[in-house]
Amino acid sequence: MLSEVLLVSAPGKVILHGEHAVVHGKVALAVALNLRTFLQLEPHSNGKVGLNLPNIGVKRVWDVARLQVLDTSFLGQGDVTAPTPEQVEKLKEVACFPEDCAVTERLAVLAFLYLYLSICRKQRALPSLDIVVWSELPTGAGLGSSAAYSVCLAAALLTACEEIPNPLKDGDDVSRWTEQDLELINKWAFQGERVIHGNPSGVDNAVSTWGGALRYQQGKISPLKRPPALQILLTNTKVPRSTKALVAGVRTRLIKFPEIVAPVLTSIDAISLECERVLGEMAAAPAPEQYLVLEELIDMNQHHLNALGVGHASLDQLCRVTMARGLHSKLTGAGGGGCGITLLKPGLERPEVEATKQALTGCGFDCWETSVGAPGVSVHSAASLDGPVRQALGGL
Repeated sequence: MLSEVLLVSAPGKVILHGEHAVVHGKVALAVALNLRTFLQLEPHSNGKVGLNLPNIGVKRVWDVARLQVLDTSFLGQGDVTAPTPEQVEKLKEVACFPEDCAVTERLAVLAFLYLYLSICRKQRALPSLDIVVWSELPTGAGLGSSAAYSVCLAAALLTACEEIPNPLKDGDDVSRWTEQDLELINKWAFQGERVIHGNPSGVDNAVSTWGGALRYQQGKISPLKRPPALQILLTNTKVPRSTKALVAGVRTRLIKFPEIVAPVLTSIDAISLECERVLGEMAAAPAPEQYLVLEELIDMNQHHLNALGVGHASLDQLCRVTMARGLHSKLTGAGGGGCGITLLKPGLERPEVEATKQALTGCGFDCWETSVGAPGVSVHSAASLDGPVRQALGGL
């Protein structure tokens, strides 16, 4: 068991193109969002395991001795195993949730307990440690916040238990694990996601583990080679929506108007493929005309998504506000509200960007200036983290 404090971060994700079409076998492009989740793991010898999630107001402590005498054979033996409903029920008994416990808290605690007990049970004794997780990502906005949480937990626990080495060398500010170690982190993070979501696609944890951009089609995930980092505005309309209902609505429309909707889905697929091609070309040296193509693809896809019935007045407003300033936006994720992305091409004047952000917040939206194509899960030195992150993790 390592004795030093570990600081780990992982990115969120946005869907660049292909949402909804991906459900019908088409390509989707998912990119790592440089709004990150940060985790601090501090080993102790106080006989306690602590989990502190300040974003959602969770602070839980367990006695290691009590966890040690649990019959954890229900977790299965050996390598990475998928959590079963029976295992999750047993974990609920371990967690001892109060009656009024919020769903978000339940799921976050269950994922932690599952990963802690599964990864650390190979140790001679379960380790005493404190974990604090703080995120720049809003929860429940379709931005992969639960995957970033699971990836941070998996990376930190595997490293602390010396299942994988800590890649951070003296003098380094930030470092990343080897491809082989990332594979193991991703496998465990996927199990954490299964505890939270039941039957996830695996895209969110893969993007958070490897970063950059990924192509997803019919269960097959493949990375894009050296995608460029694109500057964007990410806007949360804060309009709640049901992904399940929106997906069902598209299916209904496809059944009702097959000769209209099937070509729209095929066209969205072509947009994803064209975007993939352009991003590949931009890896060497991005040119202004390539940004113009990306903007056209964004506009066309947004119109297609409206044709599928997953638009919303709030997203139309977002597109109008940005278009008035010569910027191009589309929804990302399920639609029906939720989030949208706006491409910021190089050379934009600073006052123009600030005025756009101000106009969007004036609509009652939350707005972040960030980038996509960000690095995946990373380990940091304390000195390399900025003030707000250090403060949120307990004033390192």
